[in-house]
Amino acid sequence: MAAKLLALACIRNDSHRGGGGLSPRPHYPSMPKYPKGVAADEISSEAENKALLAVSGMACAACAGSVEKAIKRLPGIREAFVDVLNGRAQVLFYPGFVNEETIRETIEDVGFKATLIEGETSERSSQVCRIRINGMTCTSCSSTVESALQAVHGVQKAQVALATEEAEVIFDPRLIAYNQLLQAIEDTGFEAILISSGEDMSKIDLEVAGVRTERSMRIIEQSLEALPGVHAVEFSHEIKKLSVSYKPDMTGPRTFIDVIQTTGSRRFKATIFPEGGGGTETHRKEEINQYYRSFMWSLVFTIPVFLTSMVFMYIPGIKHGLDTKVVNMLSVGEILRWVLSTPVQFVIGWRFYSGSYKALRHGSANMDVLIALGTNAAYFYSVYSVLRAATSPHFKGTDFFETSSMLISFILLGKYLEVLAKGKTSDAIAKLMDLAPETATLLTLDEEGNVTNEEEIDSRLIQKNDVIKIIPGSKVASDGFVIWGQSHVNESMITGEARPVAKRKGDTVIGGTLNENGVLHIRATNIGSESALSQIVRLVESAQMAKAPVQKFADRISKYFVPLVIILSFSTWLAWFLAGKFHGYPKSWIPSSMDSFQLALQFGISVMVIACPCALGLATPTAVMVGTGVGASQGVLIKGGQALESAHKVNCIVFDKTGTLTVGKPVVVNTRLLKNMVLREFYELVAATEVNSEHPLAKAVVEYAKKFREDEENPLWPEARDFVSITGHGVKATVRNKEIIVGNKSLMLDRNIAIPADAEDILSEAEGLAQTGILVSIDGEVVGVLAISDPLKPGAKEVISILKSMKVRSIMVTGDNWGTANSVAREVGIEMESVIAEAKPEQKAERVEDLQASGYTVAMVGDGINDSPALVVANVGMAIGAGTDIAIEAADIVLMKSNLEDVITAIDLSRKTFSRIRLNYIWALGYNVLGIPIAAGALFPSTGFRLPPWIAGAAMAASSVSVVCCSLLLKYYKRPKKLDNLDIRGIKIE
Repeated sequence: MAAKLLALACIRNDSHRGGGGLSPRPHYPSMPKYPKGVAADEISSEAENKALLAVSGMACAACAGSVEKAIKRLPGIREAFVDVLNGRAQVLFYPGFVNEETIRETIEDVGFKATLIEGETSERSSQVCRIRINGMTCTSCSSTVESALQAVHGVQKAQVALATEEAEVIFDPRLIAYNQLLQAIEDTGFEAILISSGEDMSKIDLEVAGVRTERSMRIIEQSLEALPGVHAVEFSHEIKKLSVSYKPDMTGPRTFIDVIQTTGSRRFKATIFPEGGGGTETHRKEEINQYYRSFMWSLVFTIPVFLTSMVFMYIPGIKHGLDTKVVNMLSVGEILRWVLSTPVQFVIGWRFYSGSYKALRHGSANMDVLIALGTNAAYFYSVYSVLRAATSPHFKGTDFFETSSMLISFILLGKYLEVLAKGKTSDAIAKLMDLAPETATLLTLDEEGNVTNEEEIDSRLIQKNDVIKIIPGSKVASDGFVIWGQSHVNESMITGEARPVAKRKGDTVIGGTLNENGVLHIRATNIGSESALSQIVRLVESAQMAKAPVQKFADRISKYFVPLVIILSFSTWLAWFLAGKFHGYPKSWIPSSMDSFQLALQFGISVMVIACPCALGLATPTAVMVGTGVGASQGVLIKGGQALESAHKVNCIVFDKTGTLTVGKPVVVNTRLLKNMVLREFYELVAATEVNSEHPLAKAVVEYAKKFREDEENPLWPEARDFVSITGHGVKATVRNKEIIVGNKSLMLDRNIAIPADAEDILSEAEGLAQTGILVSIDGEVVGVLAISDPLKPGAKEVISILKSMKVRSIMVTGDNWGTANSVAREVGIEMESVIAEAKPEQKAERVEDLQASGYTVAMVGDGINDSPALVVANVGMAIGAGTDIAIEAADIVLMKSNLEDVITAIDLSRKTFSRIRLNYIWALGYNVLGIPIAAGALFPSTGFRLPPWIAGAAMAASSVSVVCCSLLLKYYKRPKKLDNLDIRGIKIE
């Protein structure tokens, strides 16, 4: 378990996103960090360097977190990634402000040995690419493709989702290229289209007018390829589309357009390529139109076949014309039906032959095989009947041309409705993508920061460090930070948080959110695929790709389903045929228009076409797609089917205290000095020590200390040397040649520092008021006690009460002292025996494991670095969205609003989703279990009821559609009514 914890805490399942085999993680939203006191534009032009260091001595994610925080505190650090599993740290930095040796020394100051790795490339050992796959019809198809990808050397993991018709492949780019993955899919007989290659590149499509010759095209390509940051240029001459892959840090689309338009005597014109160039939505629309056209054409031929065989036979005049003999016993009606059904069978129905061939070529059988066998049996028996009639003066046979043509028509109708419904399951992603505004107002500033020009541009043309104007009522065009103005921004569409958030100079904004009442000037930081909105979309897409464990049930069945149905179908035909031949049933059972062979054939075909592997294959993924999409719209980001499946079983929730049950913005409410000294001097020493810590309590102390330095906006504290952070206990440093220790009681006892009786009394008093008592020692003597209060989150008590009513046990775990922990537990309604205090990060994880060993399915809700080991170990990790990046990375579910009520929403949504999955399976299995015996004629001897093949085909098509529609009902999910009665108010901390 320890190994699992280390591995998952550090690399989780996104290790493929970073460089150098490390594990960078998504930020919500991610913003660049510039050196303090240095403007972004001062360093935007400076090239960044990359350092790779071997770090030894790290034991858990908390160690990695402390190393990372220490590095990030240095000036000139752009980003730092620490991988505890491989003992590596990768740092992106600006050499004008810091160097590799300083970074190495900083790591060693934290207490770990660091060695600079020189000459080693930072090439990634894993990369992820997404591929669209056209032509899959059932789980057998997706399993075939998945197996083919898994077999390719260099592929680490492959997931193929039938519902989204996409594959996500994690591979080693040093061993294999993505075009080889495309070829592997093509070899299985399906069309493969690359969606994203996983390279750290942005890509834009431009429409270029005025290119008439190959030479002009080459001039443009060479001009663009010469630009720094441009990786690849591809030109499609037929549609005048130019695709450019580039690094957004170095260049951007406006630069490309300027270069193109200034090349070749300004005769070329470049614009953003119109939407619809191969996106998922475009492909979906094409597929819908394709099925619609095929269905309409099949009706053109099938309706006359149906009329001649089922309706006109009862109209005397027409019946006589159709029964007119042409050659021997061959009638006009039979020739008409043959001619009309042949295009349906071989032209419109060609997709089923193609699908069958591809499946059988790879040793598997899918739905296409069943349809092709069923329709061929009906068609070729009818051809035999027609030819026999044409060559015999006495043969009286019946053709089944209407069976094959009507069967194909109904299946096409079912496929059309199914694709239509499946398109709606991804509405959540479409809505998220539509949040980005179409246009933006670009500002040009002079050297003094004054606006010299305004220009409206396509929002896709925004580049890094652009200054964008956001007027009231318009959407924020990109992620960035405010450089001028103040306003309130509605972020509910991204975070689900209903209240507008105040924004002023220096605050970050998220692209796609709505500016309410003031004008803002923002500097763009993350654009395109780097934006918070894009990351959320990717997370939801990735979640919809991930298979729930319950899906394995359908995958196992699909391997044997089609061969079993073929055996049952043949057995049905043989049983009825032999029963008829040896007079096993009365002749009166045989309809007047048939003989015993034809009756047996009808039963056999009906069994073959009524069986539906599609419904089984769609039962889980469609529900997971809709469930994760609904969760995203409610501010609950669920990372896939595994998280959904685990969450519905949760019967015990472990809550972290600070920042989870409490607001996480503690304030100093009382200071007691035990020695005569000036309060300002006392707080200078404490603040100088605490300013190096990232802990919320440390920040509260520093904020309070600023009140004694009101004359300075950003006071400079005395230098702190030999700083050490003791996780879960406190900090130690040397300030003004005095050893300062700030922390809890256990830290003082560990350092053999005596705690006076007065200090003990003050601590007890603070703990009784649900306050945290912090001791301050100077040179081995306790000189003061700080009381810090962190108010409870609104609705925390009600949430615990609702969880009890849902039969979910609540447990609180904290690194805080027992007195404060018990006081908070009393306030929220958690029993004393369910409180764990003074817990270190690894102890939190151990407590989760103990609960799991007791038979509980445990969810952990936390927000800090010290929660990440427990988040990983828990069956379901839930990270508060306002928490640290490590916690968000380690979690299975991210609560974007930071509201505790969303814990209930996440559990309730997962329960609703899995009840829908169960319903889908009951329907899909029940349909096959009941439908196949009925189609085989189980009711025929007693009731005379017989299911014609074309009705069996219609039932099969309807079963798939009904499963998808059942999943779509999740779109109308409403969170529990109990939550609507909660008065969730904001708490403002001054």
